[in-house]
Amino acid sequence: MPSHAASASAAVPTPARKAAYEVAIIGAGVVGCAIARSFAIRGWKTIIIEKADDILEGASKGNSALLHTGFDEPAGSAELKLIKAGCATYRRIHERMNLPLVETAALVVAWDAEQLQKLDGIAAHAQANGVAVSVIGQAELRRREPHLSQKALGAVDVPEEAIIDPWSAPLGYIRQAMMHGAELFTGAAVTGLSRRQDAWRIETGKGEVAARLVVNAAGLFGDRIETLAGRQPGFTIRPRKGQFVVYDKPAHDLAKAIILRVPTERTKGVLITRTVFGNLLLGPTAEDQDDRIHASCEEAVLRRIIGEGEAMLPDLAGQTITATFAALRPATEHRDYVLKADADNGWITVGGIRSTGLSASLGIGEWAAEQGSNIFGEARTAPPDDDLDWPRMPPISEALPRPYRQAGRSPIVCHCEWVTENEVRAALAGPAPAGTLGGLKRRTRIAMGRCQGFGCSGALARLAPHLLDTAAADAAA
Repeated sequence: MPSHAASASAAVPTPARKAAYEVAIIGAGVVGCAIARSFAIRGWKTIIIEKADDILEGASKGNSALLHTGFDEPAGSAELKLIKAGCATYRRIHERMNLPLVETAALVVAWDAEQLQKLDGIAAHAQANGVAVSVIGQAELRRREPHLSQKALGAVDVPEEAIIDPWSAPLGYIRQAMMHGAELFTGAAVTGLSRRQDAWRIETGKGEVAARLVVNAAGLFGDRIETLAGRQPGFTIRPRKGQFVVYDKPAHDLAKAIILRVPTERTKGVLITRTVFGNLLLGPTAEDQDDRIHASCEEAVLRRIIGEGEAMLPDLAGQTITATFAALRPATEHRDYVLKADADNGWITVGGIRSTGLSASLGIGEWAAEQGSNIFGEARTAPPDDDLDWPRMPPISEALPRPYRQAGRSPIVCHCEWVTENEVRAALAGPAPAGTLGGLKRRTRIAMGRCQGFGCSGALARLAPHLLDTAAADAAA
């Protein structure tokens, strides 16, 4: 069963028997972290509960890291509305948090005559969604993307699409929430939920938490949390796996924009994009499976998408691949997000948040906080940005000045990704310190370069032996 709970050394709360919290959020993925931020900055006493030993250990640990405009989402959908709201908020606050935003634009490329005929319709849909786009011909496309295959016939240009750091952003959200009084409770799987005297009793592997309002943001286990609370979910999670290929840094400049395919009814297809870390990313696939936890890479599938990538960008052939990974999205039978507020029972459902969750998360957070205010019968608006406390996130992307470039820096311990010793030490300290080896990698990029940890294994053993021991035990299990 799922759950999600708190960690952060000194931030770990003592479970209370009384309704000590006004809001309990189950799930510390990007959406849960953004929801915690929105409640906490309004002054609600908030706890976020995560079953893993760190944030972002579920669906949020692997994605394309795109900041979407929503140009291709269904008109009038909650997904479109919240993507637009989330993107607008990210653009407003990212500099305060020292988070990157790389304006790459996106190109929806047509590869045959049938797809070429669809471009005007894609553009019209985007414009109806309030997103500025234009259709460009083959000559302009070739000027902008000289490495694309000669088979590229034209494209829809979406200039406001961008790329961001998918891990530092939600870490920034939860840190800001904690600066405003929220508590993070990790390693605490939710095992029971009951409603008594206008408060929820949330049983976890680390004790009981009580709260007046529960927000279910449990991602891949969202429907099971609903059932555990005695509710009718109204949706069933159908995990959808995406496999990705990461190319080494010399491939970064082969594509300037995000290269998208003309989408089908089921998927947007394999894309090519730069990353803010200086790599080039290819993927994802869209494969339904039953397993909600494990996402494996399969050689035959990876070879297929590599072939698709090389067909679009021939110069990918011969480029070095540094990593492959697979991730799950919490798809449901519904095309739109599943968002419900039950005022009578003090419950908010946030389900079926798929790959657009990174872009929409801040918008979802604002929606949830507004629903919470309605449920509590007390209108609380977010304070002006100037009145808030803001975390400054460590710069781990190549879009921002990195510590390794600074005079007097500590020794570099990961030479593939230029990570310094002090960056690792800072990530192991509060607030919200790394609780897993994966969490340390996401906070610093250590062991995520071309040698995949071979060169920095000694430094990891010296600086974070407890995380290596835990990772080894998990692998053995």
